[in-house]
Amino acid sequence: MTYYIWFDESDKEGEFYSNFYGGILIKSKDFGNVLQMMKYKVEELELTNEEIKWQKVNQYTYEKYCSLVDFIFDLLENDLIKIRIFFRNNQYVPVGLTSEHKRNGFSFLYYQFIKHSFGLQYSNQTKEDITLKLFIDDIPMKGPDKAKFEEYLYRLNNDSGFKEAKIKLRYGDIQEVNSKKHIPLQLMDLVLGSICFRLNNKHKIKDPITNKRGNRTKLKELLFKRISKRIRILRPNFNIGESTGISYPSDRWDYPYSHWSFKPSNYNRDMNQSKGAKKDNPHTSTLVSYGQRSLSMYQGLSSWRKDKIKYSKTQNKVTI
Repeated sequence: MTYYIWFDESDKEGEFYSNFYGGILIKSKDFGNVLQMMKYKVEELELTNEEIKWQKVNQYTYEKYCSLVDFIFDLLENDLIKIRIFFRNNQYVPVGLTSEHKRNGFSFLYYQFIKHSFGLQYSNQTKEDITLKLFIDDIPMKGPDKAKFEEYLYRLNNDSGFKEAKIKLRYGDIQEVNSKKHIPLQLMDLVLGSICFRLNNKHKIKDPITNKRGNRTKLKELLFKRISKRIRILRPNFNIGESTGISYPSDRWDYPYSHWSFKPSNYNRDMNQSKGAKKDNPHTSTLVSYGQRSLSMYQGLSSWRKDKIKYSKTQNKVTI
């Protein structure tokens, strides 16, 4: 068995939320079928010759993108793909970071995202060998820095959970790719872009001349609402700015769609970075300290908030 996972990022430094990462996973048993379905869907919508991107939402693409959103969530509901979204709330300011942590923040966060967000450690009930193939869109590093980033990800092989689940990331199975050539990345960009758009209040942006929201902004908000509605079918208590809840550790793998709002183990909470504080009193900063240990943002993980939501997989099949 092989898990094919495509990764992308957005808004390294947003107004309220930063470090957005998205991942979409397809199992090898579904790989050929799902990619063919994606290809047919793109051809059906006459989007073959252009890259599908959140930033391209406009009056000409809106209806087609609505159709793509429904297609994506049909795949999710039928357990043919999995999507994970990761982001960091700017209110939680890490303390105690070393110069190495700051310099290698991209690598540390990517490592945590891959290690935890899909719950890969809970995916292998048969204990057969599983390999990972990672496709990362435009790694923002070159030369030695890029090699160091990849080497850091290969450390996943040393994780006890990966070893127990017999999951292996072989050397050569991390590939930098161009999203123009990978439809899964393009489809995931629609979801990731919409979450980033809403969390950073881009739906409220107005034209400085007219003091009104532009038509594209309004269409993006409508598309986000469509995405949010489909998420809530899968996760009824969905809160866009919070980690999606789990009842059991294995839910991290079983759920088709999940959010992870990352919090460092040791942080100051800057209330001025909240949406309400910036709106009401943009020049006042309130810091609250949390954490007793000298753990950095990248050394510790906050637990995902638990709730009693259970997910029942549908038995329906997605058809073209």
